[in-house]
Amino acid sequence: MATDIVTREPAGITLPGGLPALIEGASEKTAWRFVEFFTATIRNLNTRTAYARAVARFLAWCEGEGIYDLQAIRPVVVAAYIETFPGATPSVKQHLAAIRQCFDWLVAGGVLENNPAASVRGPKYVIKKGKTPVLSSEQATALIASIDPGSIAGLRDRALIGAMVYTFARVSAVIGMKVEDYYANGRRYWFRLQEKGGKFHEVPAHHKAEELMDAYLEEAKIAADRKGPLFRSVDRHRQLTDRPMHRNDVIRMIKRRGRGRGLPPGICCHTFRATGITDYLENGGTIEKAQAIAAHESPRTTKLYDRTEDAITLAEIERIRI
Repeated sequence: MATDIVTREPAGITLPGGLPALIEGASEKTAWRFVEFFTATIRNLNTRTAYARAVARFLAWCEGEGIYDLQAIRPVVVAAYIETFPGATPSVKQHLAAIRQCFDWLVAGGVLENNPAASVRGPKYVIKKGKTPVLSSEQATALIASIDPGSIAGLRDRALIGAMVYTFARVSAVIGMKVEDYYANGRRYWFRLQEKGGKFHEVPAHHKAEELMDAYLEEAKIAADRKGPLFRSVDRHRQLTDRPMHRNDVIRMIKRRGRGRGLPPGICCHTFRATGITDYLENGGTIEKAQAIAAHESPRTTKLYDRTEDAITLAEIERIRI
């Protein structure tokens, strides 16, 4: 049955809670098509999990409203769910996108005649400035310098933060690198990063990033394990393992290191992406080049990380002499 595929861990395919009851009660063709939406069309694990939870939540809500047949779901039902959804606007939009795409897939597979979510409009959400905390260049430099290079964990953490700052990369791309993804090309080293959608993106290593990486690799002695993870977890004895760091390991490390420097409690992995972009723009870089380095699809996304206008705005406010 399709349910077995959904919960088969070795295949890397997991839908939280398995199949929703409304799908379980449908035909086998419907169940298969439902499973295929998540397994065949969504390769990113985080996106798959988020979409699976969103669709499962909607279908559970439908059952709570007395709807037990997919054919009975109409646009007004989807609209009512969106209107009563308790989450913030970005969360509402993500839920609607998941529902719409899932029903599109069911329609394309002949399970449904029409997509009941196609005509439903979500709330408008316009954002011109990101909310990710950004460090000054002095704060970022001081943070890296404060990490003790006397331990392998310290050398790893310095190199990891440096990689995020100097490549503008997402944390998932950085911790997803293998040893061979930091490589020599002529006289310089490069980073090979796998970004969203499975796209590989190559960025030359800043000379400071090189210094941090080289110090880490010299002590780690993992250069020969080219297919192994570059940034590895440490065991209870504070020694490197052969397992890659998880993004939760990284955020805990950042919070701990940040507290030690008195940095804002809201700092996160994205802070270093935003910090690198802002510092680059403050020193004469362009949005277009920052977009290329960060592998953003749109310059509008890159602009969200640009905080160069903050200081200008504050300077203007200080003109008030009351």
